[in-house]
Amino acid sequence: MSTTALDRTAPTDAPVLDILAARWSPRAYDGSASVDEGKLASALEAARWSPSAYNNQPWRFIVARRGSAAYAAISEALVDFNKMWATKAGVLVVAIAELESDEGRTHATAHYDLGQAAAHFSVQAHHDGLFVHQMTGFDAPAVHAHFELPDRLEVVTLLAVGDLGDSAHLPEPVRAGESAPRERRPIAETVIVDA
Repeated sequence: MSTTALDRTAPTDAPVLDILAARWSPRAYDGSASVDEGKLASALEAARWSPSAYNNQPWRFIVARRGSAAYAAISEALVDFNKMWATKAGVLVVAIAELESDEGRTHATAHYDLGQAAAHFSVQAHHDGLFVHQMTGFDAPAVHAHFELPDRLEVVTLLAVGDLGDSAHLPEPVRAGESAPRERRPIAETVIVDA
């Protein structure tokens, strides 16, 4: 069964924006396609305009297109399971938290703010027809060392970005997840106090 034929819209308990309900994290990428540069630029622009404490903007990204030396280095850092699918994505984006400024001022909310930037990136990308799968299954210290990043920058997560592919081409251990039901715990188990 092709992933593109699946309706992956989340079964929400309350109305949300259509784009939020539709956004999901596939592992089937079209390995023959390069990412539309305009769509990629829009996703990065959405990340750029996400909110941050004191407007610190403590996010940085490494954008690596398939075929580049940067892409090869990042691919090498993936855990074996992620190598089975993520190397078909057109772009790998390393999401980096700036823990302190050049002047040494600590950014206490750097991880939170980076998360918002990554969320804005993924929603804009999905809106434009690109698919994003965020992951932590990679050797972050190896990526940090390869790109000779300063200590004030922390490699946090990796985003596979590209056009949706056919899940039938995925290895069996990966394929099952593409059609598994989308589930979240009930909101009553998420909200601690609702006074």
